[in-house]
Amino acid sequence: MDLAERLHQIVQHAYENAPAIRRIFDEAGVAPDQIQTVEDLDRVPVTSKDRLAQLQQADPPFGGFLAVPLERLQHVFLSPGPLYEPSTGEDAVADTVREVLQIAGFGAGDVVINTFGYHLIPTGLVLDRVLRDLGATVIPAGVGNAGLQLKMMLDLGVTGYIGTPSWLMALLEKAKEMGVDFRERSALRKVLVSAEPLPPSLRQTFVEGYGLRVTNAYGTAELGFLAYNTEGGLPMRLLESSIVQVVNPESGRSVGPGDVGEVVVTTFNATYPLIRLGTGDLAVNVDPAPGRSRQRDRSIILVGRVGDAVKVRGMFVHPNQLRAAAAQVAGVGRVQATITRPAHRDEMTVRAELLQEEADREALVEALRRAIQDLCRVRADAIELVPAGSIAEDAPTMVDERAWA
Repeated sequence: MDLAERLHQIVQHAYENAPAIRRIFDEAGVAPDQIQTVEDLDRVPVTSKDRLAQLQQADPPFGGFLAVPLERLQHVFLSPGPLYEPSTGEDAVADTVREVLQIAGFGAGDVVINTFGYHLIPTGLVLDRVLRDLGATVIPAGVGNAGLQLKMMLDLGVTGYIGTPSWLMALLEKAKEMGVDFRERSALRKVLVSAEPLPPSLRQTFVEGYGLRVTNAYGTAELGFLAYNTEGGLPMRLLESSIVQVVNPESGRSVGPGDVGEVVVTTFNATYPLIRLGTGDLAVNVDPAPGRSRQRDRSIILVGRVGDAVKVRGMFVHPNQLRAAAAQVAGVGRVQATITRPAHRDEMTVRAELLQEEADREALVEALRRAIQDLCRVRADAIELVPAGSIAEDAPTMVDERAWA
């Protein structure tokens, strides 16, 4: 089935079975039969992640985007927003994972340590399932306990690593700390990293210092993987398992080669069809090679965020999530998080206004730390209590001071 046929099929299915999609099309005056090509998608309004969260809150739990009977669901995941994500076990996210794993060279005979989370978000589970389908043996490690993970990697002859680049670096640093010659003793050869930027200096350390083949993938929890890079540099080549557009954030229309726009994605997910979901990421639409126009010949360069959410250790933290966490702790006023990146690891320091000087500071800090962990799903590395009025009313809630060099 060619791309045009697949697109027409998913649009027709979504319109007929997902009430939210029908409303979006009807309000825009667009009929499903008008969407015959990727270019035709510009007729359809972009739905932002914030808008998707609002629709879910107004029409819980899935905002009218579920396009199959509820009893067919096998999993319901939760991503930052918060967003509920239904899955029947055969959703299109697995197709994106399979495509990038095969590009990265994972397959039968590999022993892979999967350090992505298995809790609430789909990433760890989907990668686990597809790796096993490809014939690999999976160690479901998640993040944490570097010493134990390092021991398992050496004892079990792990050939592949999947996770964030910062956690891989933490494992390599742990090996140095323990006096282990990792390159000599380890069987690790292939690496798939995602969920946070991969600075050139860190890639160089992996490739030249440890002899690793590194694939860097870009994606989101709702959509799966969208693009990848195996050679270094900034451009990331688009995968073919979704339709990826770069559009003007104001008009929603596709931008030309070399222009900057928002990454907007249409999936082939019959369970949870997302037609033109705005990721909030800004990217440069790179010229395809001469004479080539297929998606797999196109690349993007990610340059920032449309909104003010910040990704910390692989998780997007929205300012309203941080403010909501502070609102749960009596005695705390305005808050502000500053994100830095010493030693290739994101660190989040939270400043919080102390409303009552006589309050139990230690208890307040612990309560705020727990609230942030629960609502933002990221642990604050440090919490500083400051006098009331220290944080200006118009000050940004999230301050990103990281330098990607």
